[in-house]
Amino acid sequence: MTITALSTRTRRPSFEQPAARGTSALARRVATVHPAAQPQPAASRPVAPSPVRAVPEGTEARGFVLYVGLGEDAAAADQIELARLVGELRALTARLAPSAQTHAAVALAPSGSGGRDVEVVRRALGDPAVQQAAAPEVEQGIVIDLSRKRVAIGDDIAPLTYREFELLQHIVLREGSTVGRCDIIDALWHVDADDRPNERTIDVHVRRLRAKLGGYAEIIRTVRGAGYRFDRHADVTVLASGPSPDRF
Repeated sequence: MTITALSTRTRRPSFEQPAARGTSALARRVATVHPAAQPQPAASRPVAPSPVRAVPEGTEARGFVLYVGLGEDAAAADQIELARLVGELRALTARLAPSAQTHAAVALAPSGSGGRDVEVVRRALGDPAVQQAAAPEVEQGIVIDLSRKRVAIGDDIAPLTYREFELLQHIVLREGSTVGRCDIIDALWHVDADDRPNERTIDVHVRRLRAKLGGYAEIIRTVRGAGYRFDRHADVTVLASGPSPDRF
């Protein structure tokens, strides 16, 4: 972000007597300026308050969100890391408004998903101003709704636990790619978590997930010796409000 200060030039009125031309009285008159009309030094001029957007009655402004669209390739071209940029923006905020509290969230998207970076960020981080496309009506099959965190099988909602849905979502978002057990553990459990599982426990979680998917259990395929994979089928619909709900 570059802040450029633009200099302001003030033309001073001339107090010199204009050269006389002909016999015009105006030519012989000495220009005078009332003292109150003389320009004041910039430091003594009153500063007009910045206009504040009116908020609905009964509400108050509590802060703002600044969405920054900057992909890894663009950041590399600008010779800056996202972590450093976040730190600089936080430092600037702390300097301008010491009472401000900040929170940073990085939006992730599948490689090569395309689209403008800032729009990807707004959708992934749930900007309410972004108009989402209406969900298509599905009469049959299974619907994996990533935005609502639920799985519908026909007219029924699968009774998935929070962890089971996170497991399903993690694999579904990597459609066509094999997801290793260690990758699942690192993504869904904190390194110091008391319930952090081992690779065999992941197989147990997958079996429980498949049991609740009923006739669609095989949408999560086992890749022998490697992990698990999700392949799109004609009777499987995945709904999402953005390119990827993953964030950190």
